[in-house]
Amino acid sequence: MKYPIGIEGDYLLTKNSRLYFDVKGIHHPDDRKISFIRFYPSKEGDRIKNGKMYKKIYDLKERYSFLKANYPQYLFFSKQWDLELQAVKNEEIEHIYSPRIYFQSLYNKKALTPIEKTSKKLCELFIEEGDIPDNSIGITGSQMVGLNTNQSDIDLVIYGTKNSLKFQKSLEIIFKTSNKCRMYNQQEYSKHYNWRVGGSDIPYEKFLQTEMRKLHQGKYQGIDFFIRYLKSPEDWKGNYYDYQFQNLGRIHIKVKIKDSTDSIFTPCNYKIEPLEIISYSNKERGVSLERINEICSYRGRFCEQAIENETVIINGKLERVQFKHEQEYFRILLENQITDKMIVIT
Repeated sequence: MKYPIGIEGDYLLTKNSRLYFDVKGIHHPDDRKISFIRFYPSKEGDRIKNGKMYKKIYDLKERYSFLKANYPQYLFFSKQWDLELQAVKNEEIEHIYSPRIYFQSLYNKKALTPIEKTSKKLCELFIEEGDIPDNSIGITGSQMVGLNTNQSDIDLVIYGTKNSLKFQKSLEIIFKTSNKCRMYNQQEYSKHYNWRVGGSDIPYEKFLQTEMRKLHQGKYQGIDFFIRYLKSPEDWKGNYYDYQFQNLGRIHIKVKIKDSTDSIFTPCNYKIEPLEIISYSNKERGVSLERINEICSYRGRFCEQAIENETVIINGKLERVQFKHEQEYFRILLENQITDKMIVIT
């Protein structure tokens, strides 16, 4: 299965500024890659590569603030997305790192680091027990670019629509039968609470209700791992220029989940039946309730958040979506850790 270079899960290094970005999504403009700053050179950094200190930046708001203050050339307003995005122009990219290529390179490397050995074994376990091709898995994150620490976790990517859906089902068996791979325990969920929904008013009980059933995360030999899934290229609908999104303001709404099949993928997607608009910030615009038909997010915390027939309260950004200037519908985009919510109520 052939994938283009520069998609979700890949990282890139800029030429002059020596910044590392993680690529977001599968659709990009012709002249740049939508990607978000992850590591930057800093004397205060706790990571070293080729004798240079680097610092990690995670919080989305901090990423924007950092670029605005230091590298505004990596910010642009996307007319298609009706949003300011982070991106690197093609001519400024020195190298793009691929999770699949990195994983395969570990077989030719003579001396593996401890995290590389563990990550390789985890991939091999998933290939064998999940019955997926060895070229359908990759290792991304800090270790792929050589900027991991002793506390770094293992970030994996599973490629292919059928591979992903098949593998997701096998995880239940893997968690039950493997003595090295397990789901989180109560104490670990408690630690993740602030990291995942910190700053919001989501009760811990509600967080735990959905988090405990998620299969794309866990522990392997005591190390955290996280899995993201990417659809096959033939299932990518259109391209960057086929879509036009318009920000219509904030919406608080009750919906019923009609289909959660695509909730495991990045971006994750839920087909919904809207039930009731609780509040809407853009009152001068009339919104047709029945035309709001999906929830979308590029953030992993919203994957596997709800399942079919559950009733959910959503707080997010309402967007009008046009595809190829023909199809028009409304969706709710979840992106902000503090303000955006997806809470199962029944």
